[in-house]
Amino acid sequence: MTTGRVHNGSAIELRGLTMLYQRGRASVTALDGVSLDVPRGEFISVVGPSGSGKSTLLHVIAGLEVPTEGEVHVDGKSIASMSDDELTDMRRTRVGIVFQFFNLLPNITAIENVSLPLRMSGLNNRLSLERAAAALKRVGLADHGRHSPAELSGGEMQRVAIARALAIEPSIILADEPTGNLDTLAGADILQLLRDSNQERGVTVVLVTHSEIAAAYGDRVITLRDGRIVHAVITRPDKPAPNLRPVS
Repeated sequence: MTTGRVHNGSAIELRGLTMLYQRGRASVTALDGVSLDVPRGEFISVVGPSGSGKSTLLHVIAGLEVPTEGEVHVDGKSIASMSDDELTDMRRTRVGIVFQFFNLLPNITAIENVSLPLRMSGLNNRLSLERAAAALKRVGLADHGRHSPAELSGGEMQRVAIARALAIEPSIILADEPTGNLDTLAGADILQLLRDSNQERGVTVVLVTHSEIAAAYGDRVITLRDGRIVHAVITRPDKPAPNLRPVS
């Protein structure tokens, strides 16, 4: 089932995406011919039961896994044509990733966790820390920069993870079950941060979630089952056009 809308300004384009895993003698199909367009500035939610292919889809878009078949274009460029260095650069400069389990380094502070991708992309230490501090302020953690992850709550750690994604000033955010380990209130805060980034800065957001409540934050909800798109519904048809920033 193809649910893409023809759009010359697509942030993400998927064509015939298939992913097979070998489990012993058995072959498991995680994605089965998925085609999808995500226009720049859209917030889509991807839902489905466990094993439906949601996380695999996100990992393929991020270039963390290589599909068995099909094409993936991010900001108009084929993932398959990128070298490992180019894929790493894409994730450090244009595509922010938010994981369910935070993926923070435990032995450094919050501000150092947020600034690390910036320093690894070549930004000097002073500017990296300035941008990291600004990102922490945006997520409501201006006073927590010197705290280690062990000194933060689950919701605060996820805010740091979002600040790390925002600090690179991405055109796209990929969020994999970002509220899965949080209570209802903390989860709502995280979802609102993603929504604000989408509405205020025109960031394209792809949210993978098992929660119907979380999915409702999206402009469009895509349902996966057995690796296929089986349903797609526009939930915010009257959303105002975002103030889009040019994508370099």
